[in-house]
Amino acid sequence: MEPINVNQSISKNADFIEQVGIESGQPVHKCYQCGKCTAGCPVAFAMDYPPNQVIRMVQLGLKEELLRCNSIWLCATCSTCTTRCPCNIEIAHVMEVLRVMAGRSGTTPPGKAKNVELFYDSFLNTVEKYGRMFEVGTILQYNLKSKKPFNNADLGLPMFQKGKLKLGPSKVKNANEVARIFAEARRMEGGGK
Repeated sequence: MEPINVNQSISKNADFIEQVGIESGQPVHKCYQCGKCTAGCPVAFAMDYPPNQVIRMVQLGLKEELLRCNSIWLCATCSTCTTRCPCNIEIAHVMEVLRVMAGRSGTTPPGKAKNVELFYDSFLNTVEKYGRMFEVGTILQYNLKSKKPFNNADLGLPMFQKGKLKLGPSKVKNANEVARIFAEARRMEGGGK
């Protein structure tokens, strides 16, 4: 990261700081960088910025850096950080809001975070279409979108033989209701499909 002028960044991105607080409902300004969230995070080792630094970056208004970082995509949303935070900040929820903001801004996740976004999309597409997770459909979509059509293909046959995978989706009662929920969420976010 290049050196930054903190005062300039805060005044330039005051709207962003306020919006993260509003959308997440979290008092990010209360964080005093104790680092307990990062100490307990099971995926901090893989992040480019650990959870406490992400919160500090929100406080400093580093919008561009946050929306381009892989940490917001690698967060497992396990909420270990939340349970350890002495200020009761739901850091996992802040990460989620930052992912949504990155999506709205059209920011493409970098490196391995791009695969996380592809998996989210594939997973949610099958849930929307069938009303629940369809494993084969999710993996096929993910492999095609990630341009690795045979990724983990060797695992499919043994799982199928053991009855762990079904070739077709299971029927779910009121699958249309799930699709309606997705449509409503898109409408609320101001998007469409």
